[in-house]
Amino acid sequence: MENEFSLELWKRLTEAPGAPGFEGPVRDIMKEYISQYTNELVYDNLGSMFGVMRGDENGPRIMVAGHMDEVGFMVTRISEKGFISFQTLGGWWGQVLLAQRVQIITGQGVIQGVISSIPPHVLSDDQRNRPMDVRNMYVDIGVDTREEAERLGIRPGQPILPICPFQVMANPRRIMAKAWDNRYGCSLAVELAKELHERPGHPNVVYVGATVQEELAGTRGAKTAAELIQPDLFLALDASPAGDIPGVREEGGKLGNGLLMRIYDPMYVMPVGLRELLIATCEEEKIPYQIYVAKGGTDAGVVQNHGKGVPSAVIGIPSRYIHSHASIIDTADYEAAKRLLFSIIRKLDRQTWESILPR
Repeated sequence: MENEFSLELWKRLTEAPGAPGFEGPVRDIMKEYISQYTNELVYDNLGSMFGVMRGDENGPRIMVAGHMDEVGFMVTRISEKGFISFQTLGGWWGQVLLAQRVQIITGQGVIQGVISSIPPHVLSDDQRNRPMDVRNMYVDIGVDTREEAERLGIRPGQPILPICPFQVMANPRRIMAKAWDNRYGCSLAVELAKELHERPGHPNVVYVGATVQEELAGTRGAKTAAELIQPDLFLALDASPAGDIPGVREEGGKLGNGLLMRIYDPMYVMPVGLRELLIATCEEEKIPYQIYVAKGGTDAGVVQNHGKGVPSAVIGIPSRYIHSHASIIDTADYEAAKRLLFSIIRKLDRQTWESILPR
């Protein structure tokens, strides 16, 4: 069983609502924690937030970031009968949506509802044999008119989030929650700030926190955060699809087999020098890792192209069922990622940083 600090942190972060563009509740939690470890907080104008952990001012400037946002939805229209149409925010597969509970965050509070489904008794043969288009789904909040929905505070433009309580599973290493993509990275960022506060003396300056709007096309917060920080090196902390479930080709990581060492995705090729440093560290310290080739991108693909170029890597973990209502991680993988992150930050002095640059 994990320590109480980690369990409380994970529960608070995963249960907080944070659709792309609506990350405020997650940012508030991260600010509460990180401000205990540094009084120097910086923000970009989209809402990304970082604590500055000052070690050796002559060392490299390292940006370490999860992303606050999770896949969600946005209210677009309320029908005359009070049914709510929505726009997806981030990548959803329509078949994971029907009959799932959701919450709409309004100015007056949280309204719960369910995504429409048609009972099998009344489906035509044609409807049975093809998936429902997301554009034909709606949220039912149990009212009969648009006016009732509006009196509850519902308006177009408000975020809609999945509902999934934090749950330690039968195997206590496995934890189910919504938004492990990417509250994993947010929680690990908090733990790094705590570590550097309690054990000062790192040979660099670390900006540790999280970006916004990663799940939308363009990984937007990473661009503005890199402009704010001007990093010499970037470490993205992100969760990726596990490949250890029935019906999935075993291309992704397996839960419990260690952190994910992402060497390629469509936006990114891991720099050779940084790859060798990370793998050597894992080998020397017996940290379990899995080589990972990804189909989707992360903030690393954006930050690496900032300015003259920023050596970037992703320290990841596998998570089952990401981009759905409920996802599962193995805490052993989280611990492996934490060990590598803490170790590499201690190693990255000016000389080590220069040694990984292509010269």
